[in-house]
Amino acid sequence: MSVLTGKIREPKGKSAARKLRTDECVPAVLYGLKDNVSLSVNPKELNKLIEAKGRNVLIELQVEGDSAENRNVVLKEFQTHPLKQGLVHVDFLEIDVTKKIKVKIPVFLVGASPGEKQGGRVNHIIRALEIESLPKDIPEKLEVDMSGVELNQMIHVSDLDLGEAVTILNDPNEVVVNCHLEKVKEEKPEGEEVEEGAEDAAPAESKDDAGKKEDG
Repeated sequence: MSVLTGKIREPKGKSAARKLRTDECVPAVLYGLKDNVSLSVNPKELNKLIEAKGRNVLIELQVEGDSAENRNVVLKEFQTHPLKQGLVHVDFLEIDVTKKIKVKIPVFLVGASPGEKQGGRVNHIIRALEIESLPKDIPEKLEVDMSGVELNQMIHVSDLDLGEAVTILNDPNEVVVNCHLEKVKEEKPEGEEVEEGAEDAAPAESKDDAGKKEDG
């Protein structure tokens, strides 16, 4: 389990949060099993954990000034700055490591589909899979091997296997990825358009000729 340290956050408010970010800390909230805690953490240290073990990294959170010595948590959600890189707020969720939890894991495609060589296009539909497992059994990601996916073939959720310790919650009939030929919109040849125009003009020309004969 990865360790992350933090400090109780006092006082609260926007101005205090801005000062924290200036001090290279980020405001956070811990949603505990029995209580909620406002705290601050080092965003660089948190980013290292995420980069090393993924979005669902299991963290032992040690908060200076907290009533509990340490807490087992996962990331509930986090906010990033819309213009600049970096975290601006983090929510942690305290968990019981003996009970299963529901999370989403990313789906990555590995290798090239033989169908692509035949002009097919790979369509990656499900990019995050919802699962349920004990915290210690949460996989960092799911990799789908594309080397056996032929043209017009698809992989369903039911084709995936994450082991007995992990339950996939998505509909088994959902398509994760497929490889198919793109439909090309049919266009009428230029000759057909000319012929249609000629047909439209023919009656008008005949009418004019008939009028000239009557005038004569």
